[in-house]
Amino acid sequence: MVHTILRRSVPATVAIVLCAALGFLTLRPSIATGEATRLAGRYSFESLDLNSAPPQARTERVVAPGLRDIRGWISAVGAAVALTDLRGLGHSGDVCLVDPRDDSVTLRPAPRSGGTPYPPVELRPSGGVPYDATMAPMGCVPADLDEDGDTDILVYYWGRSPVVFLNTRPGVPAAAGFTATELVEPMQVWNSTALNIADVDGDGHLDVLVGNYFPDGARVLDPTAADDSRMAMQHSMSLARNAGGNRILLGRPTGARDTLPRFTDAGTALDDDVARSWTLAFGLQDLTGDLLPEIYVANDFGPDFLLANESTPGHLRLRAVPGTRTLTMPKSKVLGHDSFKGMGVTFTYPGGTGLPMMMVSNITSEYALQESNFAFVPVGGPGELAFRDDSEELGLSRSGWAWDVKSGDFDNDGTDEILQATGFLKGEKDRWPELQELAMGNDDLLDLAGAWPNFGPGDDLSGHQHNPFWVRTPTGRYADLAPALGLDRPDVSRGFALGDVNGDGKLDAVVANQWENSRLLLNRSEGPPGIDLELVVPAAGGGTRAAVGAQVEITGPVRQKTQLYPANGHAGASASRVHLAAPTGSATGMVTWRDAAGTHSAPISLTAGRHTLLLGSDGTVATR
Repeated sequence: MVHTILRRSVPATVAIVLCAALGFLTLRPSIATGEATRLAGRYSFESLDLNSAPPQARTERVVAPGLRDIRGWISAVGAAVALTDLRGLGHSGDVCLVDPRDDSVTLRPAPRSGGTPYPPVELRPSGGVPYDATMAPMGCVPADLDEDGDTDILVYYWGRSPVVFLNTRPGVPAAAGFTATELVEPMQVWNSTALNIADVDGDGHLDVLVGNYFPDGARVLDPTAADDSRMAMQHSMSLARNAGGNRILLGRPTGARDTLPRFTDAGTALDDDVARSWTLAFGLQDLTGDLLPEIYVANDFGPDFLLANESTPGHLRLRAVPGTRTLTMPKSKVLGHDSFKGMGVTFTYPGGTGLPMMMVSNITSEYALQESNFAFVPVGGPGELAFRDDSEELGLSRSGWAWDVKSGDFDNDGTDEILQATGFLKGEKDRWPELQELAMGNDDLLDLAGAWPNFGPGDDLSGHQHNPFWVRTPTGRYADLAPALGLDRPDVSRGFALGDVNGDGKLDAVVANQWENSRLLLNRSEGPPGIDLELVVPAAGGGTRAAVGAQVEITGPVRQKTQLYPANGHAGASASRVHLAAPTGSATGMVTWRDAAGTHSAPISLTAGRHTLLLGSDGTVATR
């Protein structure tokens, strides 16, 4: 009798133990106070407001009638930031900021950046470029698209296709110095949430990747669009493929100054599953050694994709690279098979060589939608694109409702730290029970906005989290030092831009916040200055442009590796410069790049401070 009772109770006991264990594992890992204090001693930041609330600042958007009951959800994105050097300071002291409180896109000097000050300059489409209240900016990316040696600003929106603001009067920014020009003709109704710049096909010219979210043509922000049949939410929480079409626009400069390149839409090279995903971020990185960028597509509501780049000039060829599942690996942690919510991606080289770790943001809210961030580490041989998620082992798996993620060396020791933006909807009434119920519901109802619970003013979904500051500890695991550094404000953040804004040789960060002031984290660490390296190539229209895609590998005294892809991630574009450590005051290594003539490589020897290297089409490197 006793044996029977024990036998019958074993399954229940095992279930209870498993539930308890799983509950314990969902708790965010912590670090001992003493150890956190010791590690935090290497870092110090001064937090400065970048902007203030505009007149009649709002906290939600006007939306289509069918979306009114979920306007809080629809209003949860739009803050974005970028760093650049428009004034010729020699460091990245100019900011492009998107503030959803008034849907403004402004250029402004970063606090403490030096140089000639100027009032904020608003970039707003005009001169025959259509723009109205049914359109709202989602991000900005600085790039010399017309290749005339001046930095232009590319702005992407909900409600219309992107607009290029051509820089026609270089120097201190002024509204009259930027001319609004359509990226695609005629203008189309896109709802874009991601945009990146690179030479994707290897022809030596910059191309544009656009990630679209709501279906093309859907008038998401039009209060008169009661009859818009194109408007739909995602049709699955884990396998949605009904978004707007992603585009890759191949550029060919005309050679004429202040004239936009001819762009060819090569989006047909994307499989339909990739093209119709709900994309929130692109990550570009050469993983095969040919200096063509592989593309990581981070998607909401379904699997991400890693695309191997096998293109030739003018001809795009991309191939999805799936991961391999082992017996003990959950399907959702396999590259290309996850069912999570990819929100951002960054690349970092902890050992300073080989292939990078790819960190991807997901929703990881405790006692809510507990998915997992990814830390995909390379596990294959040379040239083999094989990655395994080690986020749990590295302490990076949980952080909150995460968005943009950026890696950079803030203490100039040769190893990157990682910043992650978190938070969704800030309020007082917890709406996670309703969202959990929706997530467990029938996918056949999910694309109907009327089937969603209400999300409006006062509602909260992970709205009081802080942005982690991940530091690699001596054990190889990462620890969040934001609380120890006083960086644990409960802001709802979307994007980061990294760069040296004041020219002191230390990496700073600008944080774009949703519905509240954005911030500059000015690096006040006491460590040695690093190397702020500008890499440029000859521009087709004269002058030089950033050598996007160039790679620097430092072999001594500390091994380091980095590639120049400033617009990687979600809602943040970092400075078009490479930041390196020089703990002994100098560093040696190699720079490699690609242009229309092919691939090149040259040795470099650098000292701490600012440098500009002109990478020639003949393979030579000139210091400027």
